[in-house]
Amino acid sequence: MSGHHDEGHTIAGWVGSAVAMVGALAIGVGIIGWRPGIWWGLIALVAAVLITWGLHLAGWGKPPHPRSIDQQGLTVRDHSAREGHSNCRGCRLAGRRGGWPLDTPVDS
Repeated sequence: MSGHHDEGHTIAGWVGSAVAMVGALAIGVGIIGWRPGIWWGLIALVAAVLITWGLHLAGWGKPPHPRSIDQQGLTVRDHSAREGHSNCRGCRLAGRRGGWPLDTPVDS
């Protein structure tokens, strides 16, 4: 299917975005007048990053390059995350080396 792009809709993306939205809302309420909201919001934003990263490492995220069409569903788990994705900062921070670099042909 030409023109089809891997939008990155994953469980990790949706959950991380939802937690970050709650954090941003709490910060907004804190700015208006409920001061603990600022701190709770900041905690929620840090939690959003850690939750998204953890879900990515568990295989519910996506690699930094486009996925094949059969791997683009929201509930499709990425089993290559265990070894680490090539050129993925999140995987490297977790100590996973990853496979081939993006410019190396896989089928050779």
